[in-house]
Amino acid sequence: MSPPQTGGLGGLAPSARALAAFAVALGTFMQVLDTTIANVSIPIVSGNLGVSTDQGTWVITSFAVANGIALPLTGWLMQRFGLVRTFVTSVVLFTIASFLCGVAWNLPSLIAFRVMQGAVSGPLIPGSQAILLNIFPPERRARALGIWTITTLIAPVIGPILGGWISDNYSWPWIFLINIPVGAFSALVCWRHLGRRDTPTRLIPVDKVGLALLVIWVGSLQILLDKGKDEDWFTSPLIVVLGLVAVIGFVAFMIWELTERYPIVDLTLFRLRDFTVGTIVNCLGYALFFGNLVLLPLWLQTQLGYTATWAGLVTTPSGIIAILLVPFVGRALARVDARIFATGAMLAFAVSFLMRARLSTDATVGDFMIPLAVQGVAMATFFIATVTVMLNGVPPERVAAASGMSNFLRITAGSFAASIVTTFWDRHAAFHQARMVEHSTFLDAPFREAMRALSALGLTSPQSLVLLDRTADTQAYAKSALDFFWISGWLSLGLIALIWFARSTVGSRHAPVAAAD
Repeated sequence: MSPPQTGGLGGLAPSARALAAFAVALGTFMQVLDTTIANVSIPIVSGNLGVSTDQGTWVITSFAVANGIALPLTGWLMQRFGLVRTFVTSVVLFTIASFLCGVAWNLPSLIAFRVMQGAVSGPLIPGSQAILLNIFPPERRARALGIWTITTLIAPVIGPILGGWISDNYSWPWIFLINIPVGAFSALVCWRHLGRRDTPTRLIPVDKVGLALLVIWVGSLQILLDKGKDEDWFTSPLIVVLGLVAVIGFVAFMIWELTERYPIVDLTLFRLRDFTVGTIVNCLGYALFFGNLVLLPLWLQTQLGYTATWAGLVTTPSGIIAILLVPFVGRALARVDARIFATGAMLAFAVSFLMRARLSTDATVGDFMIPLAVQGVAMATFFIATVTVMLNGVPPERVAAASGMSNFLRITAGSFAASIVTTFWDRHAAFHQARMVEHSTFLDAPFREAMRALSALGLTSPQSLVLLDRTADTQAYAKSALDFFWISGWLSLGLIALIWFARSTVGSRHAPVAAAD
């Protein structure tokens, strides 16, 4: 959530401004990179640490949920300590946390350091945007937003490729250790050029009770989603307790925030129709997108034999298409109703997911890439359009709070989705495998035929049974993945109807800034 523009960072020489903008962009790049760089490395990290891939996904969810919880504090930190000081401190702490992630000795330590990394990274994205808007003069702020937008799009493209290549050719700790020189450069340059020009500070109260309740209910719910499958859900006393804590904490949080004079999350924003509609579509659409972003590399690596590098390369078309289209979308939003772009985005998401639902275990790399190219069209328009819808009609003095709220909910929705999708994938795969076993017995002609064919190849009966079991397992996980793609596609189509409950955004005063919020 960006603080009000003060202009205190202006007046830099063009060369110093360019260098400072590059350093600030690197801070954003580093944070966004770390939201995706671990996705394709989860099977390798899990194997190296001796845990299942399900447990390995905690590396993703722990970072996301900590980052989401930290976001509501960003506005207070910037006003209390200054924009530059908050941003530089966040970069330094993020760099330290990255080093600790790289030297983690087991899964609990890695998760703890990822929580730290997510918690201290809250100010990076909103802080970088606010700094860029302040150091550029008003007539060049569109260029500043362009730098910010391109940076946030390039990082998710490079993340899976870089993470896969590092994991295959070096070792997984380097996906975190590469942040050290980047973070050091960003912090030093920003402080040297901007430290003495920091924005004014002021003493304002912080909602400590609201923050504590937020941590309690979001944290409890995330742990419940992560551990539920391992603990057999609500047959476990631990899951029951976590569920009760999450529900009670959520109710207490809602009551407190609605009555607190300076709430950490301004729930009264939901009285605005466009904000409510835009936020719901933004969060649910992102949850579907992020859930698929987690599932596809897992499926490719654990079941289809892809390396981490190739699993990362498969995702590249979506990012490249998005980068190429974003400049055109940003300009068109000033003239075209954002609901049309949001509808197009959800339609493109739906087409991409439903195309994936028609794949099989024999699909080629190109077969996987084509749906992801279609997804790139959705990525180029989804975030810009839904945030523009969300900010339509929001008073200027509440835009920062609205942006912070939407980012918190979107990131939290993504972390929940990552946990839900892995649970769905495993449980649905078990369902499909049980159905296949029910219809495959020693008396079935296809089964006997397969056993004779494998015996002719020189395999013993036990070896043949192991191979058939592995084949059934692969097919079961494939069917489960395709089911999730199918569900995602239809849910995306369903969100289109919700978009049109919002009002037209033509002439909205927030359209240009919304593109980068």
